[in-house]
Amino acid sequence: MSGTLIFGRTLSHISYIKSRFLTKECFNKCATLKSVRYFSVTASKKMKLVQFSYNDKPGQIRVGYVEGNGVVDLNKVDNALPNNLLGVLKNGDLEKVKKIKSKNPTTVPLSNVKLEAPITGQDKVLCIGLNYLDHCAEQKKTPPEVPMMFSKFASCVVGPNDSVKLKTDVTKKVDWEVELVVVIGKEASCVKAADAFDYVVGYTVAQDISARDWQKDKNAGQFLLGKSMDTFCPIGPWIVTSDEIGDPQNLDIKCSINGEQKQSSNTCQLVHKIPDVIERLTSVMTLYPGDIILTGTPGGVGLYLDPPQFLKPGDVITSTIQNIGTLETRVEKYTKQ
Repeated sequence: MSGTLIFGRTLSHISYIKSRFLTKECFNKCATLKSVRYFSVTASKKMKLVQFSYNDKPGQIRVGYVEGNGVVDLNKVDNALPNNLLGVLKNGDLEKVKKIKSKNPTTVPLSNVKLEAPITGQDKVLCIGLNYLDHCAEQKKTPPEVPMMFSKFASCVVGPNDSVKLKTDVTKKVDWEVELVVVIGKEASCVKAADAFDYVVGYTVAQDISARDWQKDKNAGQFLLGKSMDTFCPIGPWIVTSDEIGDPQNLDIKCSINGEQKQSSNTCQLVHKIPDVIERLTSVMTLYPGDIILTGTPGGVGLYLDPPQFLKPGDVITSTIQNIGTLETRVEKYTKQ
């Protein structure tokens, strides 16, 4: 298909997407599409990487990987390794971790630990808006010709056993958004789309929790405050390395609230694919190890239901992505410590 190239996508291809945008065909399951498998050549580890703390030592972060019903504490096997995943990535220590895994070290029962956010301390949390065809359709919007980027503060990242805490006196319209997360494994600058997966260490699940009243009305239409309230970025339960994922752009993705399914889609509906996004981002900024990219949410968010629905204290958000797992998040009312 010919046309002017814009970060890995031609204008004619964009017009093709737009012409199919409101047709029934674009919402069919992706099983009928040809599957292309994507692997990172730097991440042949086949692991579920985690950060955790021991039940008797809360708050003391450790790094490891899940093995069956247990977790391997990497720093106990090799005390030269950092005790957090960001340090492992920055030092380029994943090859050491692979060697440790091949020796089948002793595990600690998962019941003895608390899984924390699998990556913390990162430089950037980047997000893509309007990046699923069905999410665009529920808003009656044409998919954007280039990725619409925004950010969340890294300080709002929490883990799979942490709660989203609502400041109910500040916001009344807090919404759910299940998202596939790309985790950057090494420094990336001016990366071409063809090479983009070489910079991805793995994937996890996120909720891009969103205060719609602040996103739409209370901050002049700028997303930052509505997206970056405390606890508004749960991720986890682990980072699955790229070689276990298969094609990250053909994964079922779902979200339920209190057991009632709200979102059900597939990452094949991504408007702007992962390599194109990485190329665009790295054309203007350097991505560092541990940076995460939330790739967008599918249709079924609360704002566009009839009538609209929003999160409240006591709710349980269950977010599942094929080949990764399930992130369960409880919603509580914020109380000042």
